[in-house]
Amino acid sequence: MTEEPDTARLKALEARIAAIKGQPGVEKSGGGKAFTQGEVAWRMVLELVSGMLLGLSIGFGLDYVFDIQPLFLVIFALLGFVAGVRTMLRTAQTMQAKHDIQQAETSIKNEGDNG
Repeated sequence: MTEEPDTARLKALEARIAAIKGQPGVEKSGGGKAFTQGEVAWRMVLELVSGMLLGLSIGFGLDYVFDIQPLFLVIFALLGFVAGVRTMLRTAQTMQAKHDIQQAETSIKNEGDNG
């Protein structure tokens, strides 16, 4: 048996690897810049919870300062919930717009490759 590698086979293998890497379906998306669905979901949960906590803390603080029953606590808890939901919806719209742009760019690129 020879210990020397077969250069023709190695070159053929390198050519096949280069051809596969050149295909658009094999490339990684965005170089790691895109968010996964799990990350987006956690972001939305954190936005909702932070809005609620902020509203609760403001309401509790105002109730403590004015020495009132938990009137402001309830009002600001509801306002914090509304603010959290609005922030979540804005994030969802932003993510959807980015997704639509990505899909449009991909379809334009695919049409250019086919045509």
